[in-house]
Amino acid sequence: MMSDFSLGGEFVWHPTPSYIDGSHLQRFMTAHGIKTLPELQTRSVQDIAWYWETILDYLGIEFFAPYDQILDLSGGKPWPRWCVHGKLNIVHNCLDRWMGTAQQNVAALRWEGEQGEVRVLTYGDLHREVNRVANALRSLGLARGDAIGLYMPMTPEIAIALLAIAKIGGIILPLFSGYGSGAIATRLRDAEAKALFCADGGYRRGRTLNMKRTADEALSQVPSVEHVIVHRRTGADVPWNPGRDHWWDELVAIQPATAKTECTEAEKTLMIIYTSGTSGRPKGTIHTHCGFPIKAAHDLAMCIDLRPDDVLYWMTDMGWMMGPWEVFGTLILGGTMVFFDGAPDYPGTDRLWKLVENHGISKLGVSPTLIRALMVHGEGPVKRHDLSSLRAFASTGEPWNPDPWMWLFQVVGESERPILNYTGGTEIGGGIISGNVHTAVKPAAFSGMIPGMDADVVDSTGNPIRGQVGELVIYQPWLGMTKGFWKDPDRYIESYWSTFPDMWVHGDFTVIDGDGQWYILGRSDDTIKVGGKRLGPAEIESILVSHDAVIEAGVIGIPDDLKGSALVGFVVLKPGIEATEPLANVLKELVTSNMGKALKPKGIVFVPGLPKTRNAKVMRRVIRAAYLDQPIGDLSALVNPQVLETIRELGIQGRL
Repeated sequence: MMSDFSLGGEFVWHPTPSYIDGSHLQRFMTAHGIKTLPELQTRSVQDIAWYWETILDYLGIEFFAPYDQILDLSGGKPWPRWCVHGKLNIVHNCLDRWMGTAQQNVAALRWEGEQGEVRVLTYGDLHREVNRVANALRSLGLARGDAIGLYMPMTPEIAIALLAIAKIGGIILPLFSGYGSGAIATRLRDAEAKALFCADGGYRRGRTLNMKRTADEALSQVPSVEHVIVHRRTGADVPWNPGRDHWWDELVAIQPATAKTECTEAEKTLMIIYTSGTSGRPKGTIHTHCGFPIKAAHDLAMCIDLRPDDVLYWMTDMGWMMGPWEVFGTLILGGTMVFFDGAPDYPGTDRLWKLVENHGISKLGVSPTLIRALMVHGEGPVKRHDLSSLRAFASTGEPWNPDPWMWLFQVVGESERPILNYTGGTEIGGGIISGNVHTAVKPAAFSGMIPGMDADVVDSTGNPIRGQVGELVIYQPWLGMTKGFWKDPDRYIESYWSTFPDMWVHGDFTVIDGDGQWYILGRSDDTIKVGGKRLGPAEIESILVSHDAVIEAGVIGIPDDLKGSALVGFVVLKPGIEATEPLANVLKELVTSNMGKALKPKGIVFVPGLPKTRNAKVMRRVIRAAYLDQPIGDLSALVNPQVLETIRELGIQGRL
């Protein structure tokens, strides 16, 4: 996929003194005698140990015991050790250190529910509630090293639970609130979870969802879970398992408001965030106390410029990386975060813009999928609200196309507020490239590397290229990168370090144009992004083949105007089974019940066979190319290339 590349885009936003003066970037550079952003970038990767140690100091990170060495690379680049022998619990830096200061009276979390209810928790309030939940966990016998799942809507309780797990030295397992029971069970079972936080239910577009029932279905397959703590969100009647299940309000209310913060090693596991891969079970990316949260705060400061007087809302779920990222990063920096438990266009299409006005949101994190959905309603819903609090947008999830980017910039941003594109991944612990408030912005582009990230674009031989599409790579480790995959170190090495020697290959097709602007063009592996959520096709395929009628299946993503990509399953049926629309609907619902409605396939296509290599690998790339009637490339490795013509014909006929 190497070709000459030219977007021909022009810069549409230029930084002004009001953005530059007082920014984190400016303060950091001034403190270290650095005059320009390129100079900072160069220095940050020439001496990564200096840079990240200096960042720890800039963020005011406090250790219980100092580290001996900031960075140890004796295990090689894939296995760096950070803050060696240091002791650190990140909750101390999010909450404890603010107590006794003016910060304890500042709003830490503003929450609004779908039905309009609002709650505001100061840093002091949040500290007390986290302490109570930490004590509740300890009363159940849960302790350091125990894995605890989070399956809840975006209410204040999910942030409290996340921080309480970390406070006792436990391992956080964030789970997408829209998952079906199968996806929940797989992740809890893999991590051998001891407990689960869930809610009785949630609200979505006026409907009540029974999350507790879904959790119980999952837990029937997870014998390691001994305790379930249930938050009353809807008040609905729910199944109950006496002895195992506990109501949040009854268990937590009786607990003291003070609690010890566990003294943990800086590199102890803080969190396992599961992300789908292209083969096998979901990948459990391991993150530590001195890793992910520091990277989150760093990126929020250096890329998004979140200052203490900022109010940040990122449209996300705690089950995706950006949920914990928002919590840890905002609290370390002393800002205010907003949670919204509802749909951004319900009950009116102006709900998001109303949130901005009501909560004084200054930094708004969105996805291209969200803006594509909102722009169809035109300018009216936007113009009904005072958006003067907004200073900047941030975006992540999937590549933009120019029209929705320009709509957000011109209509909502009034051509004055920058859109700071930000991309990286769960394994990164944050971003690789991003916009920032010091650099001019082109539509849909990234301004460049984030300080501390030694990134590049290379060709198939690993050599740097410009103006052509290549692989996004990283040459050196960074604070925040995953410590590997849970119980699967070989898969981690194979996924990121096996293509070129000592080089992280991220799996994104990328190009750098003549003005130094970066563009992400899509995944170079089989991973699919649906509405900004990364999904491994193998996980969906395993669900399809669990049906008695199915021999094998291949899943791809096809372009979708709303979600970026939509799932299509290609299914081979057993002999004698008729390919019918009712069967296709059954298979769609099978995936939906396991993975959640957000990941329902757009279509099921019945085919006589799947294109495979001689070692039986299903070639999803060529399935996608054939179905979309695109150039397929070299087919010499296939044993059955003839099936591609059938797939191409089905695509042309538009069976979806």
